[in-house]
Amino acid sequence: MPYTPSGFFCDRLIRERERRDGEGSLNKPQRFNGQDYKTLRQECLQRKSLFEDESFPATVESLGFKELGHKSNKVKNIVWKRPKEICENPQFIVGGASRTDICQGDLGDCWLLAAIACLTLNEKLLYRVVPHEQSYTEDYAGIFHFQFWRYGDWVDVVIDDRIPTFNNQLVFTKSAERNEFWSALLEKAYAKLHGSYEALKGGNTTEAMEDFTGGVTEFYEMKEAPKELYKIMKKALERGSLMGCSIDSLVPARFETRTVTGLVKGHAYSVTAVEECRPSQHKDTKVRLVRLRNPWGQVEWNGPWSDNSKEWATLSKTEKEKLQHQSAEDGEFWMSFEDFKKNYTKIEICNLTPNALEDDKIHKWTVSVNEGRWVRGCSAGGCRNYPDTFWTNPQYRLRLMEEDDDPEDNDVGCTFVVALMQKNRRKERKLGANLYTIGFAIYEMHGNKQHMQKDFFLLTSSKARCKSYINLREVTQRFRLSPGEYVIVPSTYEPHQEGEFILRVFSEKRNTSDKLDFSFHIFLLPLYLFLLCGSMTPQPAPASAGEESEEDQQFRTIFQEIAGDVSTHNTVKYEKLNLREFRHLWNKIKQWQGIFKHYNADQSGSINSYEMRNAVNDAGFRLNNQLYHIITMRYANENMNIDFDSFISCLVRLEAMFSKSAAHRPLH
Repeated sequence: MPYTPSGFFCDRLIRERERRDGEGSLNKPQRFNGQDYKTLRQECLQRKSLFEDESFPATVESLGFKELGHKSNKVKNIVWKRPKEICENPQFIVGGASRTDICQGDLGDCWLLAAIACLTLNEKLLYRVVPHEQSYTEDYAGIFHFQFWRYGDWVDVVIDDRIPTFNNQLVFTKSAERNEFWSALLEKAYAKLHGSYEALKGGNTTEAMEDFTGGVTEFYEMKEAPKELYKIMKKALERGSLMGCSIDSLVPARFETRTVTGLVKGHAYSVTAVEECRPSQHKDTKVRLVRLRNPWGQVEWNGPWSDNSKEWATLSKTEKEKLQHQSAEDGEFWMSFEDFKKNYTKIEICNLTPNALEDDKIHKWTVSVNEGRWVRGCSAGGCRNYPDTFWTNPQYRLRLMEEDDDPEDNDVGCTFVVALMQKNRRKERKLGANLYTIGFAIYEMHGNKQHMQKDFFLLTSSKARCKSYINLREVTQRFRLSPGEYVIVPSTYEPHQEGEFILRVFSEKRNTSDKLDFSFHIFLLPLYLFLLCGSMTPQPAPASAGEESEEDQQFRTIFQEIAGDVSTHNTVKYEKLNLREFRHLWNKIKQWQGIFKHYNADQSGSINSYEMRNAVNDAGFRLNNQLYHIITMRYANENMNIDFDSFISCLVRLEAMFSKSAAHRPLH
């Protein structure tokens, strides 16, 4: 099988950074596509020309690949224009960025716009994503930049300010102020991050919330919401969390359709405030209210506590001012908390983490992040329903060290949140990629630092697991377990599904998370290359015929037949075996033949790549996941099967390299 670089070192542990100035940190974001905003802007100013972004050009390719692709009639009349060509006196931000600056256009990205509306509630967080030194007046060069959290790192995305228009009107996101463009440019930068505008169609508010903050999202179904939900929501907004909600649409044909109450099914809303008020006729009774915003910038709730409802007449002027009540068709409205629970089916709260804001003192988390990969035929084992392959999934050790300070209901333990996120699926949509159905399980273990084998999972029940496997970008759940050691196994629901992921563990107390694997030492590096492209040509050691018995002579003949000649044009330096080493190897091959027969129980002449892991282990080799990936790529056929010749070839190379390595350093 051909070598693919992505197979190398595909599991990397990132200890959540205490660093302040490292690449990808808050203070030093990575340059997306290698573009440096300050350098490019200065070059444009010196040339007295406007920036044109070649990596996200003003072409159909940047619009999309299907509904907004070359064959679509929608794109024929779209013209890319700079704001100064659209209106007089364009501004980046007019009078401060606010929720009313975000009005949805002809792109199904209400999920993104709901998150942007939430972002405007926290000015410091907003200007973390939207650097506010940018301007259409001072040193304007047609270049802008925005910053996002992306799979563990902050990235800085540079764009030019050419925006899609139709009849001189913005096609996608726009502001209520015709000459304000920060929201349209933010949408463009986010589209660039994912490859096109069309890639943003359809999604979950939590996805954008996390990309704006690096936070972790928890979901609440209204039917199963805790009694203290109002308190949870209020505290969440007080500590800067972003919050969204939606009404499930059970019938696809009714997706994003308006109900008689003015609410829209299958549509994302922002929760922008949670407050209490005292109506004049019931001064001893508090009414709990929730303020929401429709990203359309219009279409509002028309029930109790809506903009023009009679309930407002019961409040004093002071109470109205506290709630910032106004009657305007701007998409924002109040409703009672009880009506909120009755009408909405889901709420999402994105909690901030230490890397969201430099001086976040409101809520501190201990966070550890692990990157990993499911590789078909090697480490894509599927869920527990597939016991023959489940154990081959990547495994991560979690050590919970300290109990909570304030246990609920005297339930002693460590509270933590596990978040499993699949990577790059949105960006790869144009290649036909969809979100996998993903989840995870947690098992208790004791002191084992190696990859847990099949028998462990056959004999051990999970200590905890995600509520369900689901096709979201991220699956999260909160747990409370006793201090100790555990192993987290992330997986897709079906086996053989290949993709990258990150696994994050959040806790208010100390925890550590690392990958369960065999140690990788630098002396094993030649083995990677050897397994990929090497071949071993054994050479006989000099010996006089008089010193050999008849058996030795017969053995030497076999040895020479197998050894063959080394090609004079071959530039690879191969291992050399003398006769004694070859005899040892011959005995090994007979042993390996027995192992192969054991796993080739159906006598098909081959074993699958998952059985290969066990066979290699039975042969006495303790490999890490990187090496198993290499073996799968090098020796398995398109059906992920390995025949006897390939099996022996692989083990011969392993034996040769490990024998040489062991002479220099013991294997751990």
